[in-house]
Amino acid sequence: MSRLGRVTDTGVGRALRARVGGWLRVLRDDLWTFRADPMPASTWLRWLPHGLVCLAAFGVTFGAVGQLVDNGGVGQQLAFLIGLAQGGAMVLALWRPLPAWWLSTTAMLLGALEVRRQLLAGDASDFTWPWTSAGIIGHMAVLLLLALRVRTRVSVEALALTVLLTYVVQGLLGAAGHSSTGVLAVSLFTVVMVLGTALRGRREARAQLVEQTTLTAEERTRRTLLEERSRIARELHDVVAHHMSVISIQAQVAPHLVENPPEELRENLAGIRQNALEALTELRRVLGVLRSEHPGPEEPFAGTGDGTTPHAPQPTLDRLDALVENTRAVGREVVTDIRGERRPLPPGVELSAYRIVQEALSNALRHAPGARITVRLGYEPDGLAVEIVNGRPTAPPPPSTGAGHGLLGMRERVAMLGGTMTAHPWHWDGFKVTAFLPDTPPADTVGTHPPTAPRRQAS
Repeated sequence: MSRLGRVTDTGVGRALRARVGGWLRVLRDDLWTFRADPMPASTWLRWLPHGLVCLAAFGVTFGAVGQLVDNGGVGQQLAFLIGLAQGGAMVLALWRPLPAWWLSTTAMLLGALEVRRQLLAGDASDFTWPWTSAGIIGHMAVLLLLALRVRTRVSVEALALTVLLTYVVQGLLGAAGHSSTGVLAVSLFTVVMVLGTALRGRREARAQLVEQTTLTAEERTRRTLLEERSRIARELHDVVAHHMSVISIQAQVAPHLVENPPEELRENLAGIRQNALEALTELRRVLGVLRSEHPGPEEPFAGTGDGTTPHAPQPTLDRLDALVENTRAVGREVVTDIRGERRPLPPGVELSAYRIVQEALSNALRHAPGARITVRLGYEPDGLAVEIVNGRPTAPPPPSTGAGHGLLGMRERVAMLGGTMTAHPWHWDGFKVTAFLPDTPPADTVGTHPPTAPRRQAS
């Protein structure tokens, strides 16, 4: 039985020693470090808080020297070193809070031991002990700066060691003929630590909120961009599918238009028709995937704004007059100006130009109430120039419920065609959108232009 008891005691002791050793290692890792952790400059006040801390450190230094020399009976040289260490710890805490805490704690301990020696020798009486008022103020500042930048566990460990040191000096060592400051100091240190930890938690929560808000905005922009690209793909696939169908039919009919066509011609036309049918099948498959999920009632592409549905024929510039009349029907003055000789353009250019004008008119209706709108189309030898300008609004715009990415879709369309676009404020609170869509856009421009966030008037 005794052997069992010895084995059990040995096992318990070994486990206890291992746990205590683990705690000591944690304390060493948390508190015994000299890494830099600079206090950032204030957003609005810049370096004013740093200056205030340095000014307070100056006051703590000379206050501690005066108290130790005049009331504590400490020598001037030693008192100056202790006061300088306490004030310097406050300044050091702005950059290295943990070493500053060690410095402040060591300075307070040396001052307490020296004052105790003077109290026991009768050279001092009725003095605040173990901590002086200047030392308490300096250590409070150091603990506050420490709690603002380190983890809560580290702050609690520093406070616990300070409390333990206070108990050892005042409770175990003790002194005679003094005014005790231990309980008051521990209470103030605790309040300061709790305050610093709360402020640090609030700052971290705000930083996380800002980060989450930024990520949400980026995700919303990305989602809007993908939806706009999907819409553009659906529209252009409709156009391409139509032309591929025409090619297939023409290749099928062409042999019947020639009497006794050569076999080589028949084979070539059959190959053209077969390739067109295969391409058309693939286009329809891709288009079916794109249309498998129709936009919901709250998504920006549930309607086109001109009464069309997702499966309706895609609009061209031939319907520009109807679009302008719809805008005039709501009481807005719209002026159209078409320059150059009007000619057929590639379907993608016509569709993109129509959508750009449509989006710009919607933005003007939403963000510039009562403003006059001018729509200009310029047929140039190498492409189409589009310009939409609205004047100064006559009333404050209502709150916008859009996603804020209307210009993003415009830029994506223009970039896809290899064109250029600008959107910026115009005279007296107006707004101007200009775009140039070339007749023959390069094939490698799709998706190579990063989207630019709209500055104003985005739907």
